[in-house]
Amino acid sequence: RSVNIVALGNERDGFSEDSQQPSLISSYLRRSALISQINSNLSASHVGNQVFTEYQACVFGNVRLVVHDCPIWDIFDSDWYTSYRLIGGADIIVFKYSVNNKTSFQELKDSYVPMVKKALNHCSVPVIISAIGARKNGVPCSCPLCTSDRRSCVTTSEGVQLAKELGATYLELHTLNDFYIQKCFGGVLEYFMIQSLNGKSSEKMKKRKKMQKCYRVQPPQLEQPEKMPILKGEASHYNADLHNLLCCCQCADVAFYPEDLSMAVEAHKIILCSVSHLFMLLFGVKSLSDTHDDSIVQLAQSLFAVEPGDPFPSSPRGAPPCVLPVRVVVKDSVFCSCLPDILHFIYSGAFQWERLEEDIKKKLKDPDKTEHVLEKVKCILKTPGKLNTVKDCKSHQIKQLNSTSLRLFFNTPVLADVIFKIQGATVPAHRAVLVARCEVMAAMFNGNYLEANSILVPVYGVSKDTFLSFLEYLYTDSCCPVSILQAMSLLICAEMYQVMRLQHICELYIITQLQSMPSRELASTSLSIVSLLKKAKFHNSDCLSTWLLHFIATNYLIFSQKPEFQELS
Repeated sequence: RSVNIVALGNERDGFSEDSQQPSLISSYLRRSALISQINSNLSASHVGNQVFTEYQACVFGNVRLVVHDCPIWDIFDSDWYTSYRLIGGADIIVFKYSVNNKTSFQELKDSYVPMVKKALNHCSVPVIISAIGARKNGVPCSCPLCTSDRRSCVTTSEGVQLAKELGATYLELHTLNDFYIQKCFGGVLEYFMIQSLNGKSSEKMKKRKKMQKCYRVQPPQLEQPEKMPILKGEASHYNADLHNLLCCCQCADVAFYPEDLSMAVEAHKIILCSVSHLFMLLFGVKSLSDTHDDSIVQLAQSLFAVEPGDPFPSSPRGAPPCVLPVRVVVKDSVFCSCLPDILHFIYSGAFQWERLEEDIKKKLKDPDKTEHVLEKVKCILKTPGKLNTVKDCKSHQIKQLNSTSLRLFFNTPVLADVIFKIQGATVPAHRAVLVARCEVMAAMFNGNYLEANSILVPVYGVSKDTFLSFLEYLYTDSCCPVSILQAMSLLICAEMYQVMRLQHICELYIITQLQSMPSRELASTSLSIVSLLKKAKFHNSDCLSTWLLHFIATNYLIFSQKPEFQELS
């Protein structure tokens, strides 16, 4: 423990020529019974100038007392860094002047006081103003060469007024004897030293309690997490994925040719069959007995011809993955010329009918031929047993054909060309859909990997139910978890295959379920939120991990009572 005192001003008597006149501070330190082990030395500023006398001693037995005494303003003012550092670290400030030396008082009032006010900046440091000496009734010098009236006395009212400005304690010490030094000045100074030590002890206790609180686990003060992309309206890219599949022609298993076999347009049976009963009939997914619409059968026979010699089993489970595309001859040359536009229309979701009309009109530039081609397209897309004409066909009437129809081929061996082996079970799938919807799958099936030339592909790290939910999303662009744990498992699978939108959907489901859970259920549930937080962090779900941490902090009283809470760092 220590007390720092800064003494400012010159208490030398203006009438005395004795340079060895004792100072207020040194007199107190020598005479006080509470002071021991006194050391003094001249201290210098950081620029090397001698600025003040520094006294070090012990007070109250074991308290370190440090006093800096600076009587000369010019030297003190020359080093503002040292000056402000001293004033800022002071526990007590003593202003001293001689009542018979108005110059010292004026210097104190005009120089030291403003500097101290600025340095303290409203800090509550006790200040003592000591007016030293007995006033002499000498006649002031009237010599015109004198620029200062050194022999005029400083009145009591002037000292009291200065004390009021500073909120200081005013003392008049008529002489530096034992009574004035020990009883008057010493009594006030020692009172302020005790107050300073008590204040420091109180602050130390507060810091100790604060440190003790810091060792306890406290709820983090977190801002509300930002909304996830899915909450901001993250758009589905389902149709764009399928359209990109047509553009890159990966995993194509059917090629359309004109009758002269001059060019080929590649496509995918799974996509064509998902939107058209005609293509189901053409590729053997459905038989003639299953098709109860003669117009579809007639159009299939008149418009397309599958090249002889190519088998079309309904379940090509054993077919090699690198089998050549099925060759289909388009008998109608006008329709064949428009086939690229028609395939783009189908792969884009089969709902931009007006755009298809415009593209075919620009290409054919013949109304009759245009209507002829559009009639065939409508017949290809028609539902068996229903009569639809081109005039009745609008975008909203066929908008959902593509996205809903792929569900028919989910987890079925029909047209399947890959089989996943997981937990001892097999799950059939279609490379075209997987490649279109998942970049990791695209790299796996089209790169230099073992899976590229294998029908049977093992899957590790996820359960069969979770993997089926993952595939269902790829086929249908929808996801319906039944629990928070299933959503977390699906999130992990989505992160494994880098399907970010599915990951965001799972995050949203978990957050929505937890937000709707009442406090009583939250307190009694066996679900470990801390475990969810760890998994979210491990699987790079930054949005969910941030939200879960905020959720734990918000419900701190509930979670702090759970055993897994101790696992949080």
